[in-house]
Amino acid sequence: MRSLLAAVVRVWSLPVVKYGVICIIGIVLVGFVGENSLYAHLRYKAHIADLTSEIEAYDSRYQSDMRQIRELNLNPKAMERIARERYFMKHDDEDIFVLSDDPREVQPITDNDAPVE
Repeated sequence: MRSLLAAVVRVWSLPVVKYGVICIIGIVLVGFVGENSLYAHLRYKAHIADLTSEIEAYDSRYQSDMRQIRELNLNPKAMERIARERYFMKHDDEDIFVLSDDPREVQPITDNDAPVE
């Protein structure tokens, strides 16, 4: 046991080992530990890229909404068209039929008066 301890002290006394251990500890601290580590930097960079794409999506949506608002302000027929298409509004003398492509189950025709056995 004493010889093992003496060997460790002898190896530790070499300057290369001390500086090597300190450098490894420093690299681990800078690379992976803390708020300013390289790993956190990469996470922040990915988060910024996600937020930038989200900003671009909202910006394009804003531009299309502004275009639609300008159209509604300039063209009164556009407001009527949107009211008819989206909200199914109609004039008093009109009927509206909504056709749907939703799949429906075929219900068999049953006679409700027949007793069930």
